[in-house]
Amino acid sequence: MIIPCWQKLNVSLIILGSLGISLIANANPLDDLNAFRGHYQKIFPSLSLNDYADGLYAIDPISRASWVEIEKFPPYEFAIDAGKKLFETPFKNGKFYRDCFNNKGIAVAQNYPKWDAINHKVITLASAINECRIKYHQQPLAYEKGEISQLLAYMASTSRGLKINISISMTDSKALAAYEQGKRYFYQRRGQLNFSCAVCHIDNVGKRIRADILSPALGHTSHWPSYRFKWGEMGTLHRRFIGCHQQIRAKLPKAQSEKLRNLEYFLTFMGNGIPLNAPSTRR
Repeated sequence: MIIPCWQKLNVSLIILGSLGISLIANANPLDDLNAFRGHYQKIFPSLSLNDYADGLYAIDPISRASWVEIEKFPPYEFAIDAGKKLFETPFKNGKFYRDCFNNKGIAVAQNYPKWDAINHKVITLASAINECRIKYHQQPLAYEKGEISQLLAYMASTSRGLKINISISMTDSKALAAYEQGKRYFYQRRGQLNFSCAVCHIDNVGKRIRADILSPALGHTSHWPSYRFKWGEMGTLHRRFIGCHQQIRAKLPKAQSEKLRNLEYFLTFMGNGIPLNAPSTRR
């Protein structure tokens, strides 16, 4: 059953349909995860779960060959170095970023985003960085590029190879509601082109849109921040989300808005068990 757009309906079960996958609103997230992965296993039976960390380069051998060569001297290395310097530079009060994170901020990126049960919201690694800055009386950083992408690059590099590990409490109704909102946003059509995330990355995965091949949504969050050649610089996952909205001529959400944090929550949970390979390079 295909539902072209979302409306507020007073029903408990709604099938979220794309051409090859059906998820049920308010279903167990583990059931969603199995259905999501099953879809891609049918299309790409030769790929392992780990392969999806490579995104497009897991399904397009020609693009992969170029990417492998680029990764020998990756353009994101400067961002890791700059991010490490920022991370190890004390704030004016003598505190550090490490004072805000478990394990002093090392090898924790695979555990984000996470649910904040006290404030009832999804906390991404980027928003946690800015909450740390605010806590220690620093101005928050812009969320799409610049220093935030450098800090994310460094912190992600310390988790490289570790598997995404997102937990969602099945007994916390507000956490489940945030997950559901992210799922609905993924399937909701919007913009002048009436596209959803699923239209490109589920229904038409592997197909060409002009010169580009559409990548799997599975593993989408595993390689950010990335150096995009289109941008000529590092950028964050939410910058990429906003770019997709621009391409379909939809109203642009703000980076780290609730809807995009919830979207990241859903997508990253779908990628549980996939190793991080961030930072990375993308076209």
